[in-house]
Formats: sequence, C-alpha cells, structure tokens
Amino acid sequence: MTQAKKRGLGRGLASLLGEEESSTQTQSSQASVRADRQVPIEKLHPSRVQPRLRFDSDALDSLADSIRQQGVIQPILVRNHDEKPGEYEIVAGERRWRAAQRARLHEVPVVLRALSDSEALEVAIVENVQRQDLDPVEEAEGYQRLLRDFGHTQEDVARLIGKSRSHVANTLRLLSLPGEVKEMISEGRLSAGHARTLLSSDDPAALAREIVAKGLNVRQAEALAQSGKPRRARSQPAGGAKDPDTLRLEESLSESLGLKVSIEGRGERGKLTIQYSSLEQLDSLLEKLNGES
Repeated sequence: MTQAKKRGLGRGLASLLGEEESSTQTQSSQASVRADRQVPIEKLHPSRVQPRLRFDSDALDSLADSIRQQGVIQPILVRNHDEKPGEYEIVAGERRWRAAQRARLHEVPVVLRALSDSEALEVAIVENVQRQDLDPVEEAEGYQRLLRDFGHTQEDVARLIGKSRSHVANTLRLLSLPGEVKEMISEGRLSAGHARTLLSSDDPAALAREIVAKGLNVRQAEALAQSGKPRRARSQPAGGAKDPDTLRLEESLSESLGLKVSIEGRGERGKLTIQYSSLEQLDSLLEKLNGES
C-alpha cells in the first residue's frame, strides 16, 4: 500500500464503508454507500485478520432487534474468500453479520472490494478504532500485527489511524502487562489510563487488583502507584537544603507526571528538571502536556 493510500485510508473509510451509528443501528441520512449485491448469510465468513476478538452479547441482541425492524442498513465490506469460491470473507461489519444471524435474516447487503491481507487488517483496525469498538488490548494487538506481520513502523500506524505516535507507542506497551491485568482491561474493569499507571510497577497485578477493589479513578491510581516507589530523601547536604514548600511542590509534580521532578530556585528565577528513562516516558509526558491523555 502506498504512502498516499495509507494517509487517505482513515479519512476515506466513511465513504468506503458508509456511516454507521452506535451499537444500536438507526436510519441515517448519511448512509450513502450502496450495496453491490445481496448475499446469503451463510456465504460470509469471519476474517482471518479481524482484530476484534470479543463481541458483547447484549449489544448484539440490541443490534439484532434493530435489524429485525429496519434490516441491515449499512452494507458489510467483504473480499473474495481465498479457499471458498463464490463465498466471501468479512473485512468490516462482522458485528452486523452476527446480529443479522440472531435476527434470522437469510441475506445481507455487501460491498465487495479487492483487498490484500495488509489492507484488510488496516481497514478493520481503522473501522474499529474510529468507532471505538476495540478494547485497548485488542487495539494494541492489532497495532502489533501491523508492525510484525506487515512491516509498518509506528509512524505508519499513527498516520493510518489518525492518532499520535505516542498514542500508538503507549498502547503497544499494554501488551507487556501480565495476562491477569490484560483480562481486567478487556473486561472493562480497568481503563487504558489505569493500565498506563501500572507499567512501571514492580507488581502490576497486585496494584491492578487494589485499584479495582477500591474503585479508584486514574488520578487516584497514579497516586497509589507513586506511593509505592521510594521517596526522595528530604534531607539535603548542609548549604543545599530545600525549603519544605519546594519539596512539597517537587513531590506533587512528580506524582502528577509520574516522573522525577527537581526544582532549583534562585530568588524569583530557577530551573525545573523532569527526568525520564525511556522514549515511552517522554511520549507520555508530551501527551499529558498537550492534554491528550
């Protein structure tokens, strides 16, 4: 896929797929994409590269109720199946296909496109990320596949999905968490913001259990994670002692940013130093300063 096509995929996805409403499908004047054909529902098969692994049963039931009343308004994007002539692999719209089965439809509208594995994965990830249909772990796993299987860089992925490179990098870091913690994220018991506070913890699973048990918000989780780290010594060598107000400000900024902060003041002027130990920490800091997290 060319760089120009990569840059345009995210913006052109709506015209490729049609606008889709939230988990309950409704009639929309924006539904501008027409189906190429009606296809028997049994001729469609889930994608081999689908990044979404979990489908909420209640949401599918709700969508199925809407489909019974209105039909499948937005066509399902498909490509020809490699191993089953005359049948199709779903690229985007598996949730609609599953709901249509629950609604006992015999046929569904489709749009047929010729897409490679890489293009199909890209479209599926972009669709799900733009519609916020992936949990953070599924999103991270999708990014990892684009990097590992299709030779993309983090900059390519960021451009493709319309996010910052730091967002991609921080999302990928979630894959380093223990399985127990990733399961909590997938179940919605922990948000991505909660999960990022666990990355520097010596025991992220124990900390995650405490956050869930106490129902802490992200800010409270950050404070809890920081409280388990060694504190800076309050005493300073003679002649270099900092006043209590400066120490409290350093501590407050360190807890807020999750990084060591040092303040050196001379009268009304001074220097503030923020220390980081990896590019990921720097990216996270920049996100906070830019108001992205």
